[in-house]
Amino acid sequence: MIRMTMSLFRKMEWRRMAVHGWVGVVLIAVCWPANWLLPGLRTHLLFAPLWIGFALVVDATVLRRTGTSIITRSWKDFVLLFVVSAPVWWLFELFNLRTGNWIYVGREQFSDLAYFFLATLSFSTVIPAVFGAAELVASFKSISALRNGAVVRSTPSLRLLLVFLGVVSAALVWAWPTYFYPLVWGVVFFLLEPVNQWLGRPSIFRYLNHGDWRPVVSLALGALLCGVFWEFWNYYSYPKWTYHTPGVDFLYVFEMPLPGYLGYLPFGLELYVLSSFAIGREFVRSA
Repeated sequence: MIRMTMSLFRKMEWRRMAVHGWVGVVLIAVCWPANWLLPGLRTHLLFAPLWIGFALVVDATVLRRTGTSIITRSWKDFVLLFVVSAPVWWLFELFNLRTGNWIYVGREQFSDLAYFFLATLSFSTVIPAVFGAAELVASFKSISALRNGAVVRSTPSLRLLLVFLGVVSAALVWAWPTYFYPLVWGVVFFLLEPVNQWLGRPSIFRYLNHGDWRPVVSLALGALLCGVFWEFWNYYSYPKWTYHTPGVDFLYVFEMPLPGYLGYLPFGLELYVLSSFAIGREFVRSA
């Protein structure tokens, strides 16, 4: 991950970045220092434009490297990802009501209505950022080698097994959240991946059936890349989030315990199956 990022910045020709990429640079240049340095409440106003800036810069970088990007293929689809992203993350907020793995410091400063509106605006940036980052990861030659990997065929038995794992995982999280909360980051994939296959919607196993592991790795690493920036920018924010993760409350990197970053890997796959289920179209290019 570090090698990819350093290689990107060494090879990138900033002067040839698309206009929307420069808009993103300006948003980051303004919102990042403001989010860290201004006194009092500020992140509720700066989080969304900061992450819109991130998504725009990443999209423009992908365009520069590959000749295509989510925005240039369809700006309407890019906007649609924001619309879908908000309810998707609210789903994870519902899970968190049971697990209590994170809290928002400063939440008490807002009325319920204001909090819902501002949180929804912030949550809308999650999927555009992750899908853009996934395409950025996929643009590296090392990922191309994963086109011809191990074949994992989706059989009726495997689909039923995934559903069974999803139901059991959900039950364990509900019954004993203190011990089984990590399963939240797999339960959605287990349940919806088979459903997407049955409905004929884009699915991860559409690629794994042919031994193509690029989407899996790109989505996982794309979510991890976003996760690093989420935690980095959150550290000096206010309001901000903090974590309660029983059993892994050690080796903190920003507010997140180091083992917690592993949760970002399946999170990318969960966002994929959720968007496929909600929209029924493919958004992430792995080649």
